[in-house]
Amino acid sequence: MTARLCVGVDGCKRGWVVVAGAAPELRVYRAFQDIAADWPDAQIAVDMPIGLPERISGGGRSPEKRVRPMLGPRQSSVFAMPARAVVEMGRRMTGRTGDDYLLHQEASALAKTLSDPPKGVSIQGFYLFPKILEIDALLCADPALRDRVKESHPEVAFTVLNGGQAMRLPKKIKGRVNMAGMEERRALLARHGMSSPFLTQPPPPGVGADDVLDAAVCWLVAGRVARREAVSFPDPTERDAHGLEIAIWA
Repeated sequence: MTARLCVGVDGCKRGWVVVAGAAPELRVYRAFQDIAADWPDAQIAVDMPIGLPERISGGGRSPEKRVRPMLGPRQSSVFAMPARAVVEMGRRMTGRTGDDYLLHQEASALAKTLSDPPKGVSIQGFYLFPKILEIDALLCADPALRDRVKESHPEVAFTVLNGGQAMRLPKKIKGRVNMAGMEERRALLARHGMSSPFLTQPPPPGVGADDVLDAAVCWLVAGRVARREAVSFPDPTERDAHGLEIAIWA
């Protein structure tokens, strides 16, 4: 499979930011299903959890437990996902702060009953629920997509592409872009063949510069999967009760 058939995806405020094609090009999509439709033969790597266990043991799903030790100071970027029933509560999110605050408390309470040791849900993980469910519904409805759409994680991918060494600097500090951390990642992407003009272009409205770099490294992961060079965490991969793969690829 050639690079033109590889797609990297990251969530953003407008929906999904996509790096795709041989050049590559940058696009923004509102719905994940439109990405799969526009790139029907592509290998896709997305920064979003796929595969949801019925119960959680330890510090999250197997992929999260496998990758944290290799990330060092960057391991806080890996959120512990709760059990499927908890994530499915995301269907009740309204976007109203008060309602969603109460729903987060309810979700955390349920998560504690479905995990050992009991663990709630971080607010960052909670707000990922709608996007997780968007991909989950698509893959559950169309088994043919399951081999084409792989879960990745930018910091895991950067670490693997950097010879197993985690990035020294964070992309953000207290919610603000850290330019030194961004440059560290741009330099690594450039070493793997991405052009400086692409990596330094202004992001589209509603898309963060860090979102673009995350989608870009997922594009490289998609290429690695297509060429059978990628590694999975865990290896071998696992499956949830719906047959969806539980693994982070890099």
